[in-house]
Amino acid sequence: MARLAQTPGLTDVQRSILETVREFADREIIPNAQRLEHADEYPSDIVDGMCEMGLFGLTIDEEYGGLGESLLTYALVVEELSRGWMSVSGIVNTHFIVAYLISRHGSEEQKRSLLPRMATGEVRGAFSMSEPGCGSDVSAIRSKAVRTGDDFVLDGQKMWLTNGAYSSVVATLVRTDVGADSVYGNMTTFLLEKKPGFGETAPGLTIPGKIDKMGYKGVETTEMILDGVTVPSSAVLGGVDAGLGRGFYQMMDGIEVGRVNVAARACGISIRAFELAVAYAQQRQTFGAQLTRHQAIAFKLAEMGTKIEAAHALMVNAARLKDSGARNDVEAGMAKLLASEYCAEVVQEAFRIHGGYGYSKEYEIERLMREAPFLLIGEGTSEIQKTIISRGLLKEYKL
Repeated sequence: MARLAQTPGLTDVQRSILETVREFADREIIPNAQRLEHADEYPSDIVDGMCEMGLFGLTIDEEYGGLGESLLTYALVVEELSRGWMSVSGIVNTHFIVAYLISRHGSEEQKRSLLPRMATGEVRGAFSMSEPGCGSDVSAIRSKAVRTGDDFVLDGQKMWLTNGAYSSVVATLVRTDVGADSVYGNMTTFLLEKKPGFGETAPGLTIPGKIDKMGYKGVETTEMILDGVTVPSSAVLGGVDAGLGRGFYQMMDGIEVGRVNVAARACGISIRAFELAVAYAQQRQTFGAQLTRHQAIAFKLAEMGTKIEAAHALMVNAARLKDSGARNDVEAGMAKLLASEYCAEVVQEAFRIHGGYGYSKEYEIERLMREAPFLLIGEGTSEIQKTIISRGLLKEYKL
């Protein structure tokens, strides 16, 4: 076991899970990631392996067929998966957020109907807030649901759905006029069930196709068109009485979890970039000496390792806070901010250590250079994290 990014205080079960996932990443993910990523091919065999390990039900309660593990366990699993290939962690991330939302805010009927199938991976989850005209500005959402008797009719266009095609249930935030004073009190989350695939996957619900991306390939990112999608009131997350007008607050709870996940992804990529850099620096010679004997390179490795340790520590702290039941919006924002920014820096340093070879598609660092920038944007940009952090700190330190 490498020295970097160790987590004290883990149980024997947690250590066993992480060891299994790490071996899986070394055996099944890393040897195939380059080929699959360059082909933008969905990693079906890897996903089947994750299903067999029970990773899709990692945090789902045992009574619903899951493993009942903590957010910390999940974050550390994501770190290991991302060390192998970030796209693989993306396949379970939105699924996990939806399972968390149902477990935390769903009705008993929704839990009994969806969680057992989500635990096996039979049903996959996707998470939808963004639209073509808005990302971080959630108040600008235009998609809406209008109540007609016992049903709701949804219209609008959603954007940037990870797992948009392979998912069978999409947690979707839309506007609902319930007479609240704030726009945020007039939003509701719906659980939209559909068939996996592209095209019209439910009456009025269309997944047009896959968005071509710079990185984060293999896992599909899509749009979702809602054109008169009619759903019963039971599709409201938590039911009408508990969920109508509460969608924004439910989604923000999920986003806090998602930001811990993004921090974990960033840690995983940083660890892999360091592994590649430190190995290459010991193999390559310049001016008659191993690269590591040049102080400029040795100092780069020292800084990279320190950044990985700092990011990992913040990520673990944010996860443990959430597991304790405490609010972790500031800590999750700090973890996401630092880990994603440091990830971009660590990957670039690894790229520089590789020299010209880093620009070749034969070398793994080329892929990491295209994946790391996504983490600066996903689950809220660095600027959004700074806004959240500063507001939280000013509230705590108000004169």
